[in-house]
Amino acid sequence: MLTLLLFALIIAALAIALTYKIQNENQLRSQVSSLKKSLSDMDEQAKLIVRTDIELNKIEEELDKKISGLYALQSLSRMISMTLEEDQIFRRIQPEHLKELGFEKAFGFLWDDKGKRFVLRFSIGYPGEAIKSIESFFNENKERCMDFITGDKTLSSISASNNLITLQQLNEIFKINSFIICPLAPQQNNRGLIFVGTQNLETTVTEGDEELIKILSTQLAQALENARLFEKTWNAQQELEKKVTERTRELTLALEEVKKISDNKTNFVSSVSHELRTPLTSIKGYAAILLTGKLGDLPPEVRQRLEKINRHSDELVHMVNELLDISRIESGKVTMRTEVCDLKEITAKVEDLLSGQLKERKLSFVVEIGPEANAVLADRTQLERVFINLVGNAMKFTPPDGSITIKSRKMDKMAGISVVDTGCGIAEEAHDSIFDEFYRVDNAINQEVKGTGLGLALVKHIVEAQGGRIWVESSPGSGANFSFTLPIAS
Repeated sequence: MLTLLLFALIIAALAIALTYKIQNENQLRSQVSSLKKSLSDMDEQAKLIVRTDIELNKIEEELDKKISGLYALQSLSRMISMTLEEDQIFRRIQPEHLKELGFEKAFGFLWDDKGKRFVLRFSIGYPGEAIKSIESFFNENKERCMDFITGDKTLSSISASNNLITLQQLNEIFKINSFIICPLAPQQNNRGLIFVGTQNLETTVTEGDEELIKILSTQLAQALENARLFEKTWNAQQELEKKVTERTRELTLALEEVKKISDNKTNFVSSVSHELRTPLTSIKGYAAILLTGKLGDLPPEVRQRLEKINRHSDELVHMVNELLDISRIESGKVTMRTEVCDLKEITAKVEDLLSGQLKERKLSFVVEIGPEANAVLADRTQLERVFINLVGNAMKFTPPDGSITIKSRKMDKMAGISVVDTGCGIAEEAHDSIFDEFYRVDNAINQEVKGTGLGLALVKHIVEAQGGRIWVESSPGSGANFSFTLPIAS
C-alpha cells in the first residue's frame, strides 16, 4: 500500500515536471520564433540599407559625372564661342574635353551642298582607315542621314530602334559599346551630325549624357551659324569697301575732270571778257564822239541809233564786268578784305543810290535791322554789290505801289539778312537754278525785263566767298524772300 502511494507520488511529480518542461519548451520555441522573425527583419533592413547605399553611390557617381561633364562643356563652349572661323570651331574639341564627358571617340560631319556629300570636319580616337569606312557609311546612306538630321532627335545606345543604324552596323563600323549621335542643325546653310562613343563596357550612356551632348551640338550649331554670318558680313563688307574704293576713285577722277573743265571755263570766260572789252571800248568811244557832233551834225535817225549803240555798249560792258568778277572769284584771284561793316550804314547808302529808281517805280523801301545783327564781318565793297544786285532784282519784278524790305536777325554766330519784295514771285521748281549763271525764270515779266542772268550768280559767289550761304523762299504771286548769312562781328 505504501509502495503504491510512493509510486503514485513519483508519477505525479514526474507529470508535474514534464508539464513544466513542456511549458518551458513552448516558451523557448516562441522566443526562438520571435528571434528568427527579428533576424529576418534585420536582414531585410540590412539588405535595404545596402541597396540604398549602392543607389546613393550610383547617384553620387552620376552627379559627379554630370558636374564634371558640365564643367567640361562650359570650358568647351567658351573655347568654341571665342572663334568666328568655321575650321577653328571643330579644332577646339580636344581628347581631354571628350574624356571629361565620359567618351574617348568622336567625329563630326557636315553636308556639302555643292558636292552633295557628307564631309568629315573632325575625328578623335579613330585611325585613318576606320574614319574612311565611317565616311563611306554616311555617304552611302545620305537620305537616311538627312532624314535623321531633319528629324532633330538624338540617337543613342539607350534609344529606341531607328532606321539610321543597326546594332550590328554599330559594332562593325564604330567599334564602340555605348554611343550618342546628335544632329547639327544651323538655321542656314549646311547641316550635319556629331558622334561620341566609348568602348568601356562599364560605361553606360544615360539620359544626362544625351542632354549634355545635345547642348554641345546646339552650341556647335550656333557657333557655325555665327561663323557663317560673320563670313557673309565680312565678305559683304569687303565687297562694299571695294565698290566704295572704286566709286571713290571714279568720283575723284570725275571731280578732277569737272575741276579741269571749270578752270578751263573760268579761263575761257576771263579771256573772252578781256578780249571783248577792247572792241566794246572802241565802239562806245566812237559812238560817244559821233554823239558830241564834233564830226558834224547828225540826222535825228542817226542820233537815235547811235544812242542805242551807246546804251547797249554800256549793258555789254556791265555784263563783261560781271563775268570777269565771277571768274576772278571762282579762281580765287579776288581777295575779300574782311572788316566790320554796319548794315544800317550800307543799306542807307544803297537806298540813296537807288532812290531815283525807287521813286520812279513808286516803290517803298523799308529797313528793319536790329542791333543784335547789325555789325557783320564782310568786304564792304562786295557787300554793297550784293545789296545793289538783290534790291535791283527786286525792283524789276515788283509792281508799282509795292515794297522792298531789308531785314536782319541773329542766327547763332551768323547774321541772317533778307531782301523781301511784294513782286510776282518765283515757282518752286526754279529755286535751285535761279543762282546759276545765265539762268532766267521763264515768265511774262522776264520776257519784257532785260537781264543777263548773271546778277544772282555773282551775289552767290560773293556771299559764299565770305563764309555765308544764300537761298530763296518764294511762290508765284506771293513775292520773293532772298536770304543770306554772314558772320556776326563779335
